Amino acid sequence: MKPETHFKLCVFALLSHNTVDVHVLIVEDDQPIATSLILGLTAAGMSVTHVATGKQAVEATAYDIMLLDIGLPDFDGFEVCRQVRLVSQVPIIMLTARADEIDRVFGLESGADDYVAKPFGLRELIARIRAVTRRLTIQETKPQVDLILGQLNIDAQNRKVTLNGEEIFLTAKEFDLLEFLATSPGVVHRRNDILERVWDTQWYGPTKTLDAHIAALRKKLGNPGWITAIRSVGFRFEEPK
Repeated sequence: MKPETHFKLCVFALLSHNTVDVHVLIVEDDQPIATSLILGLTAAGMSVTHVATGKQAVEATAYDIMLLDIGLPDFDGFEVCRQVRLVSQVPIIMLTARADEIDRVFGLESGADDYVAKPFGLRELIARIRAVTRRLTIQETKPQVDLILGQLNIDAQNRKVTLNGEEIFLTAKEFDLLEFLATSPGVVHRRNDILERVWDTQWYGPTKTLDAHIAALRKKLGNPGWITAIRSVGFRFEEPK
C-alpha cells in the first residue's frame, strides 16, 4: 500500500464518524506544510483551496474557513486578517510557529477566531475547524436575546456590542465568549465549561486560546474588572464596581 493511501485511510478511520463538509482556504507559503494540510483535510472530507501569498488570500472568495499562516512572502497574516475583516466575518484560524502570548493576543485582536501554534496535530486542527463550523450552525438556529448589563448592551441578533453608547468591535469568537459569560453575570464559569460551550462540546487541545481571548475582551471593554479570574477555577463576568 502506498504511504499516501495508508495516511488517508488512517484519517478516515479517525474522523469518518463526524466528517466536516466545508471549503477550507489554506494560506501557507511552505509547500511541504501546505501539501500535508491539503492531504489531511481532503481525507477528512473537506474541499480545499491553497494560496501562498497574502494578496491571494485577500482576493480569495467562496470559502467557509481560512487557515492562515502568519509568515507570508508579501505581507504577514495579521495584515491579511485585518483586510479580510473589513469585508467579511468568515472564520479565521491562524497557523504559526510563534507561541508567545503577545503574538496570540495580537492575532486575535487582528480578527482571528483561533490560534494554533506549530507543530500541531491534524486531529486537533480538524477538531477546531469542526468547532467553528458547528458553532456557526448553532448561531443560525438559537433564539436571539439581547443582554443588558449596566451600560453594556449585547445585541444578539445583529451580533453588535455597545458600551456607554459606543460600539465595540469584536471578532466572532470574542462575541461568542462575551455573550456566554454575560448570560449569567456573577456566576463563576470553569475553564473547561467555557471551552466546551464556546469552542466545542468535545474540546481537544490546550486552553491558552481562552486566556488570549479573555485578555483581548478585557482590553476592548476598557476595564479588566468586567472579567475576574478565579484562580484554578475559571472566570466570572460582572459589571465593574
